[in-house]
Amino acid sequence: MTKGYFLSVEGNEGAGKSTALSMAAEHLTGRGIEVVMSREPGGIAIAEQIRSIILDKDNTAMDARTEALLYAASRRQHFVEKIVPTLESGRTILCDRFIDSSLAYQGYARGIGIEEILAINQFAIEDTFPDLTLFLDVDPELGLARINANKNREINRLDLEALGFHQRVREGYLKIAARFPERIVRIDANRSVEEVLESMKQALDAFLARKSRVAKHSFGG
Repeated sequence: MTKGYFLSVEGNEGAGKSTALSMAAEHLTGRGIEVVMSREPGGIAIAEQIRSIILDKDNTAMDARTEALLYAASRRQHFVEKIVPTLESGRTILCDRFIDSSLAYQGYARGIGIEEILAINQFAIEDTFPDLTLFLDVDPELGLARINANKNREINRLDLEALGFHQRVREGYLKIAARFPERIVRIDANRSVEEVLESMKQALDAFLARKSRVAKHSFGG
């Protein structure tokens, strides 16, 4: 059986990932692809319990390395319990955040080091990276303004960080995107929802077209 695709959507706070993920799933389903949606931290029971600890607003004393290890632990359980079985069943998994979040938030913004966080997470995921990552890039000030304007959005511990932290997160994402250009596509999320969604559709279609060409070549087509 052919394995499914592993797709992730990343972005700094207020980039509009929730809307983008729903659109991406709908677009892929329309192309005849069976999609399983998930999120990190979380996605399965054990990882969701770890998520509640990480994002609890009362846990302000959490050490940066503790935070990084909790994310990696949550990711490991999610990986073995949901991601791997989904891919092996031939279905596509669409994940709200994956390893790049840890590289940007803990590795770069927290100052632990991208290489250090990469090493921890490579152990957790056994060097399995997404086939395609859509990075929704929004100006931090605009992103935080969107969060504050959305009264229905739950505010978590990371939302309470100062503007400087969110600026470093964006810088981290840009460095990571430059490091992995073969799988990360930057989407300008400062634009209207319609424009962002159209760019995402184009990126997804381009990815599927590449995979189709490779498949035909492999079978001598």
